[in-house]
Amino acid sequence: MAVASKKIAPPDHVAIRTALLSVSDKTGIVALAQALHDKGVRLLSTGGTRKALADAGIPVTDVSDVTGFPEIMDGRVKTLHPGVHGGLLSIRDDADHVAAMEAHGIGAIDLTVINLYPFEAVVASGADYPSVVENIDIGGPAMIRASAKNHAYVAVVTDPADYAPLLEELAGGGTSYAFRQRLAAKAFGRTAAYDAAISNWFATALSIDTPASRVIGGALRQEMRYGENPHQRAAFYVTGETRPGVSSAALLQGKQLSYNNINDTDAAFELVAEFLPANGPACAIIKHANPCGVASGETLAEAYLRALACDQTSAFGGVIALNSELDAATAEEIVKLFTEVIIAPSVSEEARAIIARKPNLRLLSAGGLPDPRVPGLAAKTVAGGLLVQTRDNGMVEDVDLTVVTRRAPTPDELRDMTFAFKVAKHVKSNAVVYAKDGQTVGIGAGQMSRVDSVRIAAIKAEDAARALGLEKPLTIGSAVASEAFVPFADGLVTAVAAGATAVIQPGGSLRDPEVIAAADEAGIAMVFTGMRHFRH
Repeated sequence: MAVASKKIAPPDHVAIRTALLSVSDKTGIVALAQALHDKGVRLLSTGGTRKALADAGIPVTDVSDVTGFPEIMDGRVKTLHPGVHGGLLSIRDDADHVAAMEAHGIGAIDLTVINLYPFEAVVASGADYPSVVENIDIGGPAMIRASAKNHAYVAVVTDPADYAPLLEELAGGGTSYAFRQRLAAKAFGRTAAYDAAISNWFATALSIDTPASRVIGGALRQEMRYGENPHQRAAFYVTGETRPGVSSAALLQGKQLSYNNINDTDAAFELVAEFLPANGPACAIIKHANPCGVASGETLAEAYLRALACDQTSAFGGVIALNSELDAATAEEIVKLFTEVIIAPSVSEEARAIIARKPNLRLLSAGGLPDPRVPGLAAKTVAGGLLVQTRDNGMVEDVDLTVVTRRAPTPDELRDMTFAFKVAKHVKSNAVVYAKDGQTVGIGAGQMSRVDSVRIAAIKAEDAARALGLEKPLTIGSAVASEAFVPFADGLVTAVAAGATAVIQPGGSLRDPEVIAAADEAGIAMVFTGMRHFRH
């Protein structure tokens, strides 16, 4: 049953006479408290915050002096009291509320400055179960929600970034209703994201794959001029996950990334992370969330040039991801081509100076590579719903390959097979990738028919050969990967016609015997992975 409103108009300005300060993140809190004290505001506080203010010589009243009840249970119970929540929730223009406050000696609280126990940071640190539970804040969210509900009379600040705007408001004599509304909206967003983090942690800790409610929270990182298209509004939110990537990378130069830049940069870095630096330098070039070239090399510069050779036309205006530190030699090659974004685990000072010649080129240092095997969640929206699944952390190295043809692949073919299959995992379905000598030579992406992806990849390889001045496409003697089973023999026959000598695919089609027979007839090798990588 809904609660009826008393229809009392909120005041436009509220003078701050009493403020309650209780923060975990103490950034700027002493300076704020001093400014409030200088304005004649009575300060209430608890625990560590009260001590920090007292140590700075700022007069402060302990909340226990207001409630008449000491902190108990290791501080778990200190603000959960009518003396606090009555002061936060009271409607100051309601006679009954005023009478109740007078009868019970409850004073009004006009401002709360609260941030929460660092639950997300504690989880990210790998703390044990009891430690994580102990960092679930109870009193903080309760006071934030009470203050935000009663924003007609109470200003609630949950972010140190709002301390300066608060003081600007107070310079005018008090907080405006519009300001308190904005703070309340931000406060409820914070508690919602906090509870989402707790709920998702429990689901992970208890191995609950499908919790009854699934909420994904995020903190605003960046407002954008537009989304995928200019008529769409967009913003970038971060979830707090510590996985190295576009959300945690440092922007060393260039303007802020756009919606499409972020999407493509994430796709590029996740792809190149499949290739461990210990196995040699690797480069991935992405355009419209699909790879247009991926390669390894003896040097990073060689890896970049080999990746570029796969499709120089599509690489124009793309995103380049590297699996090791961007060095000067590679930077010299990259600046020859118009590129939107470069992302690498780190960047040498020499490379930074070279990239600086292109001031509009965005350069990101991620501080590391994401681990392809680490579990996580991936989500996308549909009308009226949210599709959530675990991250595709399957690795071809972790499965037993089954040779299904009479001829087994050679060691070189096997290396190219696994290389191609790693790349195919990151190509939009239907996906087909030709690879040879640790280099993609043709990529077919996003087609409704798999045989069309086979053909497009072969056409791309022919175009690349012409651009390089070669008489024959590099698909001759290549391995070809399909991210899902090959449903008909026609796709395989087309790949063989393009020059492929080895095929890697998940298998599992009703027509597997027909496809295997076609491979045997052509004299090629084929292996099944038993693992597919649809990507839509």
